[in-house]
This record gives sequence, C-alpha cells and structure tokens, in this order.
Amino acid sequence: MNRRESFAEIEAGVGWLREAGVRSVNLDLMYGLPHQTVENTLSTLDAVLTLRPERIALFGYAHVPWMKSHQQLIHEAALPGPAERLDQADAAAERLMTAGYVRIGLDHFAVPDDELALALTQGRLHRNFQGYTTDQARTLLGLGASAIGALPQGFVQNVAQELGWRAAIAAGELPIARGVAVTADDRFRGEIIERLMCDLEVDLAAVCARHGRDPADLAAARSRLAPFAADGLVRLLGPKVEVSEAGRAVVRSVCAVFDAYFQPDGGRHSKAL
Repeated sequence: MNRRESFAEIEAGVGWLREAGVRSVNLDLMYGLPHQTVENTLSTLDAVLTLRPERIALFGYAHVPWMKSHQQLIHEAALPGPAERLDQADAAAERLMTAGYVRIGLDHFAVPDDELALALTQGRLHRNFQGYTTDQARTLLGLGASAIGALPQGFVQNVAQELGWRAAIAAGELPIARGVAVTADDRFRGEIIERLMCDLEVDLAAVCARHGRDPADLAAARSRLAPFAADGLVRLLGPKVEVSEAGRAVVRSVCAVFDAYFQPDGGRHSKAL
C-alpha cells in the first residue's frame, strides 16, 4: 500500500498535535487489505485506541487496478473476499462501540461528546464526497491538484496532474479539468440519499413536499426496495424507508435505488462491501 509508517511514528504525530492544542483528531483505518485478517485488524485497532482519537473513519480498501495502475502489482488472491471483509468491518465496529465510540452512518465513529456524534443525535448530520460532516455550507472549495469542489450549481475537479495544475496557476487560469452541473432532480434525489446515509431512514413524502414533487415519481424506485425488505435489510413503513442494523453494511446499495445515474452493468466500480 506504500504506507510504511510505524505505529511509533503515528503515536508521535498524534502527540505533537495534542501538544499543539488540537482537540479533535481523526484517524482513517482500512479493512480488506491484502493478507488482512480479523485478528490483525483488531490488533491494529487496539493499538490505535491507546491514542483515543476523537474520530475514526473505517474504510474498505477499494481494489480498482483499472484506475490505479500500481494496484496491478497486488495479487487478487491475497485480497479478503466479501464475507471476510464484512467480518473485519463488523469486528472492528463492535470493538469501537465497546470502547465507547458512537457509530455514525456507514463507516464513521466518534466519541459521544464529539460534534459529529452530537449532530447525529440532533438530526443535523450531513455527508458530502469527503465523508460525514457537520458543515452545512453549500460551497466547498477544493485546493490543489485533483481536488474536487462543490458549488450550488454543481461540482468541479481540478487538473489531476501536478504539472498541469501548476501551469494553469502560473498562467492565471482556474486549474479546472471538468465540471458537472446539477439539476433540480439531482438535488431531490441527493437529499433522499443523504438522509439514508446519515440517518439510515428517510420520509419520502416529506422530501417530495420540500421539492414540489409527486411521491408517485418514486414509485419505481420504491418497488426496487422489495428484495431488501424481504431480506430484513430495510423496513417500508408507509412513506418512510428505514435501513435496519443488518442493512447498514449495504446502505450504499439501498441508496443506489434512488440514483438516477447508477448503472450496475454500465461500468466497473469498487466493491460495495
């Protein structure tokens, strides 16, 4: 993975942050790595817990060698399968909650008095392409090569290669490589997906009312939730959709039902689990 820093280096870094007065530290951890097991996942996690970070993001390793050419060096036989990945994620989540962390959405954890945990209990949690956040701003400016920015009108991405990015800056130009405008339908569906990702439930009638939409517009999407309901992964309670605890791991797949652009056979994606 080319991330060779030792735990001692991480411990020292967190110590320096604490000494400098940083009161909220977030650490990102990954499961599903080559040769990773439940046992060494928990071993790593136990070491991290000695640092008591306020937030932990627990991400699944995304094996996308068609996008990241260096990943072609990783033998797929060394990667844990879906069941093993789920076991690692579940074991880590259980260990974190036992240690007093609050589980937030799909993959975040925070100590109970952290602002992220408070936002969850107060119904004001948000999610953007960076992860879960308490920030309600509609504008996010991405700085640097490949950075993504969000605006009320849509999304923009900077030039990915540093040389091209520097050349645009030197010429006094915006280093933007591409952008995507959002429509009223995007905002409508985006709110449904965000609430599911944050609260694990959504009132479709309420969202429709806020966007001036007819609930019948979601009839086809709602019907695609039937298999999830049959497996006990979601509950359909009138206009409300609730993701069960068992369905938390597949909440991305539940959200995809409402995504007008999602094409399960139209491209290659990283694993949902």
